[in-house]
Amino acid sequence: MSAPELQAGSPATRAFLQSQLAQQPHNVQRHAVGDARVWVKRAGPALGRARGRVLAVVARLLRLPVLAPVPNPGGSAAIATEARRLQDLRARGLRVPEVLAVVEHGFLMRDLGAGGDHTPSLAEEIERAGATDPAQMLALWALGLQALAQVHAAGTCLSQGFARNMVRGPDGVVGFIDFEDDPQAVLPLSVCQARDLLCYAHSTALLLREAGCAEAAAARWRAHVQAGDPAVAAWLAQTVDRLRWARRLPADRRWGRDALRLRAAYDLLAAAHLG
Repeated sequence: MSAPELQAGSPATRAFLQSQLAQQPHNVQRHAVGDARVWVKRAGPALGRARGRVLAVVARLLRLPVLAPVPNPGGSAAIATEARRLQDLRARGLRVPEVLAVVEHGFLMRDLGAGGDHTPSLAEEIERAGATDPAQMLALWALGLQALAQVHAAGTCLSQGFARNMVRGPDGVVGFIDFEDDPQAVLPLSVCQARDLLCYAHSTALLLREAGCAEAAAARWRAHVQAGDPAVAAWLAQTVDRLRWARRLPADRRWGRDALRLRAAYDLLAAAHLG
């Protein structure tokens, strides 16, 4: 099949999807079709309800709905959710992979990157810049924060707002991937948007600290939160209040990198509410 035949919803595109679903060895695999790069995502096994129970207990104990796990049943239900979310986000003007064909057990989407080379995630770019150019690192981090603001201004949210799920195109625009769950199906929108920011803080705050950018990032974080939806700011403030114990975590490696990430994320969050 040549690249011009990859038209969304066409019989030829659907046939290509069905063929690859039957042949490819992995549930998620990239394919070259002429000059185009596409991904075929096949349904994995359904997931048990036990997933996320520990986090659900923690969320109840701390009275923090922003930490409540979002159900992801896996299987064909996850495929349908991701395809639907991608189509909705694209219709809102956000950069996500274009869905070309959907069947019960899988879907076909365009690669969000450019050309045949590996397109690094924003997380990779931020970490790499931190080792050589802290100013560039801070600019990349702020770009991700701005991208989240655009998502929220469009009246929606991501599934998991980690920097690893963001991809910067050649034109500098940030796009988004990975939508197997739908937080809005079980949580108010303001909670979902606060979750996006919590995910972003958790995935980047330690990198910022290690590069000496934490103070500058905190000022930008504070401005972002104060300029946003007051309901989202309220959820973040509640999170800071109920995670105050995290400020007692050692800011060294004695308790491992997970503790360092949590402490750094708490400090970044607190900057908007206690600074």
